[in-house]
Amino acid sequence: MKCPFCHHEDTQVLDTRVSEEGDTIRRRRRCAACDKRFTTYERIELTMPVIVKKNGSRTDFDPAKLRASLMLALRKRPVSAEAVDAAIHRIEEKLLSSGAREVLSGHIGELVMRELKRLDKIAYIRFASVYKSFEDVAEFQDAIAEVGRERKHSSK
Repeated sequence: MKCPFCHHEDTQVLDTRVSEEGDTIRRRRRCAACDKRFTTYERIELTMPVIVKKNGSRTDFDPAKLRASLMLALRKRPVSAEAVDAAIHRIEEKLLSSGAREVLSGHIGELVMRELKRLDKIAYIRFASVYKSFEDVAEFQDAIAEVGRERKHSSK
């Protein structure tokens, strides 16, 4: 580690501590050349994949947009903030664990639909109607029938 004061390459670690959360390591260092002390922190750096939109443009993953989409579908529905946070976390985990550097926006839409189906069937239908661009009432009826069939199977 290079000294921030004299830029000498040789520094000595005096003390190492792990944070209470276990996600950061704090190291107290001393420069061998100028004898000054400084602290460094190590954190895990995870990079989310880039989102490839339908038109081919690319954008950075934005958890705020994900939250806004979920909250719009869940508007005035009895779903706790903790449940929404958990859903967002599961989506982010799936994206990270995929190891992909780029993900199609459609894949994220499918992940959102899967989470909404778990959280609230009405919110799922709301989101699906926009996401799948329903053109007539028959498509709504099909989506509602699908949710109804799944509910019957899960209650058995």
